[in-house]
Amino acid sequence: MFDAAEFVQEQLDATRKQVGDRHAVIAVSGGVDSSVAAAIVKEAIGDRLHAIYVDTGFMRKGETVEVEQMYRRMGLNLTVVHAADEYFQALAGVTDPERKRKVIGERFIRIFEREAPKTGAKVLVQGTIAPDWIESGGGNRDTIKSHHNVGGLPEDMEMELCEPLYHLYKDEVRTLARHLGIEVAERQPFPGPGLAVRVIGELTPERVQICREACHIVEREIDAAVGRGEMEAPWQYFAVLTNTPTVGVQGDVRAYGETVAVRAVQSIDAMTAMALPVPWDVLGRISRGITNHPALKDKVNRVVYDVTDKPPATVEWE
Repeated sequence: MFDAAEFVQEQLDATRKQVGDRHAVIAVSGGVDSSVAAAIVKEAIGDRLHAIYVDTGFMRKGETVEVEQMYRRMGLNLTVVHAADEYFQALAGVTDPERKRKVIGERFIRIFEREAPKTGAKVLVQGTIAPDWIESGGGNRDTIKSHHNVGGLPEDMEMELCEPLYHLYKDEVRTLARHLGIEVAERQPFPGPGLAVRVIGELTPERVQICREACHIVEREIDAAVGRGEMEAPWQYFAVLTNTPTVGVQGDVRAYGETVAVRAVQSIDAMTAMALPVPWDVLGRISRGITNHPALKDKVNRVVYDVTDKPPATVEWE
């Protein structure tokens, strides 16, 4: 049985021993993993923890403002870095999913190394959990997909790593979040690379914006349906811009537009997941919401639903 209080005390002692009197920096994303890691390390070393939130340009609608406000309430020593232009430039022409993750991971580290001299930080804290390094491969493990905080770490990184959640699974991290009273304890998982792995193919500001609006519609309609008691709350739910153009009709004119896939799953530990049977009426509202949206109706003409479990699929498409 996982004992949250005992685990926190163990990690407080371990963190104080590792960090000593040095300063540390942590990448915070607004997700439960990095938020729990930040809360533990902040309690261990206080204001010597410097939190950095990087707006990569791949965040969900309104997310940066919401996340910044939450971390201010937590009392974190927070710096917000707006780096969308830097990321789009680094990812220009990159379409391979593994390459995307590695480029994004390296950009994260380079930004931290750029910010670290301002704080004197010598330790990099990460919210890495067990599924991250298991799926990233190594040793006798096959690479399922490289996680940006594992596969993207450059070999010449100058900071020492501190990963207090390294051996935990998602359900244990959520238990910790509830124990610590963190606001995002029940927040659905969001991948470190953000919408970059929900846009298949080339990453451009326009394509990412299509995915951002579609994801917002999926979340809005499913949240409303859960609130009305029409369905159970999924563990994770989102939209994917599939890079699959199909023929459609706009007015009386033949059109060629993008296909958006909707994904909703249930899981406990992120290692396996079951596709959720979303009610037909809810899927219909999502489809119409996407294809009739003023910013999307000339770009998206087909919405499909992904019914695949993990395995054989992963939760995210990339």
